Amino acid sequence: MAKRKAENRSFLDKWEAEYLFTYVKDKPVCLVCGVNVAVSKEYNIRRHYETKHHDKYKDLDMTQRSQKVEEMKRSLVSQQNMFKKATSQSEAAVKASYIVAAEIAKSARPFNEGEFMKKCMMKVCDLVCPEKKQAFSNVSLSRNTVADRTCDLATNLYDQLMEKGKYFVAFSLAVDESCDASDTAQLSVFIRGVDSNLCVTQELLGFKSMHGTTTGKEIFEEVSKCVTEIKLPWDKLVGLTTDGAPAMCGKKSGLVGMVREKMREENCAGELTVYHCIIHQEALCAKALKMEHVMTTVTQVVNFIRAKGLNHRQFKYFLEECGSEYADVPYHTEVRWLSRGKVLNRCFELREEICQFLETKGKDTAELREQKFLCELAFLCDISSHLDELNLQLQGRGRIITDMYAAVRAFKTKLCLWENQMLQGNPCHFPCCQSIKAQISTAVFPCAQFAEKLSVLAAEFSRRLADFDAQKCKFELLSNPFAVDVENAPTNIQTELIELQCNDTLKSKYDAVGAAQFPRFIPDTMPQLRTQAAQMLSMFGSTYLCEQLFSSMKMTKTTHRRRLTDEHLRSILRISSAQSLSPDIDELASKKRCQVSGLGTSD
Repeated sequence: MAKRKAENRSFLDKWEAEYLFTYVKDKPVCLVCGVNVAVSKEYNIRRHYETKHHDKYKDLDMTQRSQKVEEMKRSLVSQQNMFKKATSQSEAAVKASYIVAAEIAKSARPFNEGEFMKKCMMKVCDLVCPEKKQAFSNVSLSRNTVADRTCDLATNLYDQLMEKGKYFVAFSLAVDESCDASDTAQLSVFIRGVDSNLCVTQELLGFKSMHGTTTGKEIFEEVSKCVTEIKLPWDKLVGLTTDGAPAMCGKKSGLVGMVREKMREENCAGELTVYHCIIHQEALCAKALKMEHVMTTVTQVVNFIRAKGLNHRQFKYFLEECGSEYADVPYHTEVRWLSRGKVLNRCFELREEICQFLETKGKDTAELREQKFLCELAFLCDISSHLDELNLQLQGRGRIITDMYAAVRAFKTKLCLWENQMLQGNPCHFPCCQSIKAQISTAVFPCAQFAEKLSVLAAEFSRRLADFDAQKCKFELLSNPFAVDVENAPTNIQTELIELQCNDTLKSKYDAVGAAQFPRFIPDTMPQLRTQAAQMLSMFGSTYLCEQLFSSMKMTKTTHRRRLTDEHLRSILRISSAQSLSPDIDELASKKRCQVSGLGTSD
């Protein structure tokens, strides 16, 4: 061993001309036949040359040998480049198929759209760059390939989420359930996790098809599988947000009760904070107005106009003849959060045209022309517009729960202001009411009645959002820790909170970056504050992401795609809902070889 280590194994330049060898990637390579020599020893190289090629090249002098060596080296480089190019083109074709598959999934298109896209690509290639036709032809986009690529992309995203989950210090779940086009119950589970650097990851954790009943026990079992499969510890679960259904929020047999029982079994020290989706709560608060009779009348009118094609065509033509600003009235859809406000606003703006059209159809419009009904319609239209504005503030990806709570608190304060103004006969924030009040007698306009409804609405907000009010102190620790009364703060963070509030550098940083970004700048010397911030940042205030996913589900699994498998549907939705993560296409492509698909065949 000592002798072998002492030998000089480096390749010498003179061996190129003497033995027609060169050095490629730490190995001597014969320029004549391309054979590699395992050990870079002159004896091995000379022996190969003398036994294989000596007779053919023995008559060449050193000049001729040098020229021959240069010629052979150029040929070798050319061959290597050709193989590299082929490999590069093959890898590019595989990457392209993954990219197209991802776009097909995001747009909720069927898998066979890949074949249509390839036909279009080839026709464009024939006109724009015919010399690249083979490269485009190598991109595999058959139905089976797109389906496989979609599953690969979804698996890659799930693996990334599992890797990130290892570093979560706190996480929360948002759970909701809905039915697809084939009446299969689909359970969506989103996770919002925060790592030690206070970076938030918000992704789809699981999408489970439930072909039987959907009791609280069965929902819990599916949620438990999601948490277990990704190897997350239950003691880091800090929040659970649901749609408020009995199977979800039941204290014993519901999901909430069973999750709490599971955490007790796991000896989890932390308390689980449970929320009923704040957007659902806002929609339910509106029912406290008890003005369904107005909405029923408006819905009946809209249905009469739009239910029959003839009426609908005639109404649109009537509006066109009148020179109306609007061309139609929209349908009211109960499940769409903003539908009611849009329908009411349009009907209020077109109230005169609607009455005239109904009269031409022999309908009685006395109720629609009553002053009481018009006042109620105007009030409901205005308050629905305000509720819709709040709803939009609560929607959106990545919404922080403290911002959502602040929006609701501001709305409750506005209700108090509007109530006082309405009692004074000043509906300045209700434009439709102002319009009607200007047309009728001030004494007829029921200001006191509407003020009472605003008071009832404010009380309903306070009652329904009590679970959010209970967390007010914790919310303030995240939104504005410098204004929190230390004595009212949890005892485990009081000393750190004092240090934070007395630190002028951190106060300047808070003013510069804002409440959402500031927690990342809390120093490691304040671990309790960082833990508190991580828990608050991980909270879901609503099940908006679940509702948005269900909308994508309905566009993906339509009546024409009822045979879409559970695995494919889950993969498509994981890709389309990805927010914090993106598929590692380079990694996926490195594991695949290029497969060329034809235009009309499957590979």
